[in-house]
Amino acid sequence: MSDARDADEPERPEDGRRARLRAEDEPGRPEDGQRARLRAELMALGGGPGVPETDGATMAERVMAQIVAEGVPAPVREPAGCLERIRVWSRRRLRVLAAACSGLLVVLVLTPPVRAAVVEWFGFGGVEVRWAPEPPEGLPGREAEGPACGAPVSMPEAARRAGFRPVVPGVLGPPDTVAVTGLPEGRSMVTLCWREDGRAIRLDAFTAGLDPYVTKQVRTEPQWLELEQGDGGEGRTAGSTSAAAWFAEPHLLEFMMIGEHGDRWVRTERTSGPTLLWMRDGRMTFRLEGVDSPARAREIAESTL
Repeated sequence: MSDARDADEPERPEDGRRARLRAEDEPGRPEDGQRARLRAELMALGGGPGVPETDGATMAERVMAQIVAEGVPAPVREPAGCLERIRVWSRRRLRVLAAACSGLLVVLVLTPPVRAAVVEWFGFGGVEVRWAPEPPEGLPGREAEGPACGAPVSMPEAARRAGFRPVVPGVLGPPDTVAVTGLPEGRSMVTLCWREDGRAIRLDAFTAGLDPYVTKQVRTEPQWLELEQGDGGEGRTAGSTSAAAWFAEPHLLEFMMIGEHGDRWVRTERTSGPTLLWMRDGRMTFRLEGVDSPARAREIAESTL
């Protein structure tokens, strides 16, 4: 019955493909030569160009090894031509010239005829020193009896107004007069005066600030003196030294002060005699006037340290 059912059923597409596959597997058919050639070609392709042994080397290492094996020379920088050598020489000369010009500018800055020196260059605060080759017109005369001192006040009152205790030089003793002058930035200058051999000695003291309170116009460089600290005291180191600037010639002196009512600036000018400038602890600036000898001025200054 199964044979009859199979005979009555229509042929399906899958049956035709199976029949063709069975026919191809049977030997002696015309397609056997084509299949053999195809198989041989596939085998040849499979055994085509072989991959060389790398021994774990990278591609770069293999390329370099090949270059060495073939004797390819490595690139070498060719000697610079004449034009290139000239450019290199020019650049070097320009650098040397620039360095020389920089040094010349430094020398010019430190040369008196072209210098307007701010006293911070000397290490003093609140004082400005300017170089003036010719004295200004209408220069006021120097007081015959020395510098004036100002309206006197008591020592405690001066300390209260200034905000610091005035320093009295030990070699001069108590001052004959004490005065206080208002300065910019709410600061004050304390002035101590003595009479010695018929002349006045004046010592100004104020806390150092960024803005100049006193301006000097000088024609010559100051002489540098070395001050010894003495036995120290108040946190200072005994035996250490500090610098002082000695102005031997008379010069124009300008003060920036607060007016009588504290609402305006007043600039006063006068001629100052020999003057010594120094600082104490980097915070207090001193200006001594009325002493003609630098040795005597240094002695007075050292007694404040």
